This record gives sequence, C-alpha cells and structure tokens, in this order.
Amino acid sequence: MANINLLPWREWERERKQKEFLVNLAGVVILAVVIVLAAGQYLDQSISGQNARNAFYESRIAVLDERIKEISTLQKDREDLLERMRVIQELQGNRPIIVRVFDELVQTLAQGVHYSKLEMKDGALALEGVAESNNRISALMRNVDASEWFADPNLKSIKEDEDNRVYGAGASVFDLTFRQVNPLADPEEEG
Repeated sequence: MANINLLPWREWERERKQKEFLVNLAGVVILAVVIVLAAGQYLDQSISGQNARNAFYESRIAVLDERIKEISTLQKDREDLLERMRVIQELQGNRPIIVRVFDELVQTLAQGVHYSKLEMKDGALALEGVAESNNRISALMRNVDASEWFADPNLKSIKEDEDNRVYGAGASVFDLTFRQVNPLADPEEEG
C-alpha cells in the first residue's frame, strides 16, 4: 500500500479552521462592539432628548412660578387697596362724629377744670387734667355721665397738686376714662 502522508493536509485544514475561527471571532467581536456602540448612541440620544424635554418643562414651570408670584403680589396689592379704601370710607363716615365728640368734650367740661392730655383708642377716651377741687372733678364726671355721646366714666387716679400755679394749693391732678358712644347708630351696631 502506498504511503500517503495526510499530516500536512490535516495541518493545513487545522490552520484554515483556526483562521476561519479567528475571522469569525473577530467578526463577532466587531459586531458586538457595533451593537454596543449603537445601543449606547441610542441611549445617549434618548437621555439627551429627555433632558431637553425636562429643560423645556422647567423653563415653563419657572415662567408659571413667576406668574403665580405676580398674581399673589397683585392680590396682596388689591387687599391693601381695599383696606385703604375701607379706612378712608370709615374716616369719611366718622368725620362728623369726631367733630361731635370734640363738641361734647367742650360741653361736658366743668368750670375750674382743664385737660392736659386727651387720648382716644378704639372708642375709649383717656383724659388727664387739672381741677380746682375734687368737687369740680365730680361735676365733670356727672356731665360726662349725662352726655348722650359718652358712657361709663371711670376715675383712675386723683392726686393733690399743691404747686399748681393756676388753681393754687387745693388743685388736683386726675386721670379719667370713659367710652364714646354714638346715639345716632343702631344699638345692634354698637354691641
């Protein structure tokens, strides 16, 4: 039988299969790299598109926040204006009453008494004054009590003022409080 040496053919076949395997492996690696790069590119584009949408929404939200601030500022300005209008209307309505209160203060003033300080807060009047005697203070309190525009006179303090230049040694310094009422108003409004 003839001696045929198949070893070189087997080596060549092995080398060919090894080259084919390496070529296939390189092709698979290149294909995998291309797929990974394509997937990465797709994800990057998706992320950048989402970021663009987020930036658009954030800009619109910022615009709406500014409008909300402007609306709240306008509402506050409106409330301030309404409060000012209410105060002005109240002052306009109370103007004759204030004149009447001062007129009543003069009419209730007893002879031998003068006021040194007058303060009005929330319809309550506080008077400080000097009187010739305690009897003059009593007369003042009776006059205040008899007035339709004043109520509830209350003598807070009374002290002798022996150094008084106007009324002399028998003078007294007093502190009197009373309420201002409006006899023309409805009784339900005052309560």
